Amino acid sequence: MELFPLIEKSSIQDIKKFQEEKLQELLKYLKANSPFYQKLFKENKIQISEIQTLEDLQKIPTTSKNDIQQNNDDFFCIPQNQIVDYSTTSGTLGDPVTFGLSDKDLERLAYNEAISFACAGIQKGDVVQMITTIDKRFMAGLAYFLGLRKMGASVVRMGPGIPELQWDSIFRYQPKYLITVPSFLLKMIDYAEKHGIDYKNSSVYGAVCIGESIKNQDFTDNILSQKIKEKWNIQLFSTYASTEMSTAFTECEHQVGGHQHPELIITEILDDEGNAVKDGESGELTITTLGVEALPLLRFKTGDLVKAHYEPCQCGRKTMRLGPVVGRKQQMIKYKGTTLYPPAMNDILNDFEGILCYQIVIQSNEIGLDEIIIKLSTEREEESFEGEVRDHFRAKLRVSPKIEMVNFDILSKTVFNPNSRKPITFIDLR
Repeated sequence: MELFPLIEKSSIQDIKKFQEEKLQELLKYLKANSPFYQKLFKENKIQISEIQTLEDLQKIPTTSKNDIQQNNDDFFCIPQNQIVDYSTTSGTLGDPVTFGLSDKDLERLAYNEAISFACAGIQKGDVVQMITTIDKRFMAGLAYFLGLRKMGASVVRMGPGIPELQWDSIFRYQPKYLITVPSFLLKMIDYAEKHGIDYKNSSVYGAVCIGESIKNQDFTDNILSQKIKEKWNIQLFSTYASTEMSTAFTECEHQVGGHQHPELIITEILDDEGNAVKDGESGELTITTLGVEALPLLRFKTGDLVKAHYEPCQCGRKTMRLGPVVGRKQQMIKYKGTTLYPPAMNDILNDFEGILCYQIVIQSNEIGLDEIIIKLSTEREEESFEGEVRDHFRAKLRVSPKIEMVNFDILSKTVFNPNSRKPITFIDLR
């Protein structure tokens, strides 16, 4: 397998022509197999033969996560008996959105991660420690494993948490790279310092960082990255991905943004009116997947505000590069690698017996990451109640927010503010 695809170092014109040919294949596939897009084409009187260039995509309406949630089954292009893996991602309306993958999709996923890891410098024979879950219908962990296996690297599947076990594994198997949420590296450093572990002389050369930003818009290290590197001088590589895309944008050794894989994804950066932004401006990342068999997406709005960078990279790739996420649409929250929306948390709390009132507070912590605090008033007196709520969040959303128990008389005055027409159950302090 070619880990450094020639198309990524081709001219901008050749990349565009290549993508336009792939787009034609996708449109024909959607028209033949996707109930959702068949209806969208018909209702909007779209003739796919008229969509010849990337610019012509503007003639097609965008798709949102709400569309997928409300019409999940209609997005599937293959029968259920051809689905070999089910993954889920959080939905805007509470229930998770299901993504099925065919055998071909798993091969595509492995290819994506293999060339992405190669972009970050991982090579055949390197030992890589995965500090992320591979279960619970979590696509990313599966993708990491498949990609590393495909490129010939050795995988140490540790899973998240427990610094003691992570260090034991590092000194036992000598990994060169870690795959982790970067804020967990601070916990590992703290544990090592408290227990006399010589972490600065470990085998670890670098970490592929997922779920949290480690760069400012000018690609300098942000506060989180600085705190890590002040203690532990390792390389940190940014990556951006989502379940919907089945594609990653990963930094090369020059660390100036995540490289697009033109054979896997078409990108648009759109303003609030749906028009392409000017070079250097931020907008909402809108993607079209290429080569996906089970649940391909056409002009899917990710909700993430980003800046694209088009000048050729020193690594030789001429592909577009994505900068760090600038902001979020519709109060989207990134928490420890998981994308959350307030309605999903509202549904969990509203459905939980014994809660008198609650308030979700989002704020930035001292290293610039989103922090979720759930303030609760309850009629139940058991000490286990707080743990039950936290476990319920883990089961439904795969996250464990901070829980604060507050007296009802105090919290209710904030939630049921007389100056508000409805209960104030969400406060964004970022």
